[in-house]
Amino acid sequence: MSTDERKVIFDNLVNIANSISEMFGKNCEVAVHDLRTPERSLIHIAGDVTHRQTGAPITDLVLKVLKKSKDKAKDMVGYKSITKDGRILRSSTSFIRDKKGKIIGAFCVNFDVTEFIGTYNVFKDLLEKGSEYDKNETFAKNLNETIETLTQEAILSFKKQPSSFSPEEKIKFVSYLDEKGAFLIKGSVEYVASILGLSKFTVYSYLQKVRSSSNSNDD
Repeated sequence: MSTDERKVIFDNLVNIANSISEMFGKNCEVAVHDLRTPERSLIHIAGDVTHRQTGAPITDLVLKVLKKSKDKAKDMVGYKSITKDGRILRSSTSFIRDKKGKIIGAFCVNFDVTEFIGTYNVFKDLLEKGSEYDKNETFAKNLNETIETLTQEAILSFKKQPSSFSPEEKIKFVSYLDEKGAFLIKGSVEYVASILGLSKFTVYSYLQKVRSSSNSNDD
């Protein structure tokens, strides 16, 4: 895909985002992500529901879906998200593809439904509709927040602090984070290395070992 073709696609998405946000008002936010750079993918945001700015990273949920399904990832519609300050959102993420089917971006709509809950029955169907993607999606304002969220999830799963990890547990820790898509973000290896008290080269070595093992199992 040429630079001009990509620009046309994202310019159109920006215009659509502005129209949707303006139509639905202050409770609606629409974000456009360029996934060439997941660590600063947010190139446009219309509305201010999650209080992010351009240059923010892609969410942990999208990272996990891309890590698992890659270019076969399916759009996610109507899933529930909860912000750090406790507001309830209904969210949808549509993946943007080029002519070859490669995912190049994401178009995300977040609608704050907090004030409607328990007030308007007309929203009952909207609010009660479930989704396989319901979770506490993290709307990070910077790269560190996304990586911190993923590493904290990993630490909780081990039920002990990284300083107490054995070498085998450190490899499993790296494997866990790789499955969640953490290493798709630039700078994550250095961050994980600092958590584990290792050099970044050791983490790269663990990562290579984990992926080699995974590829062997697939075969």
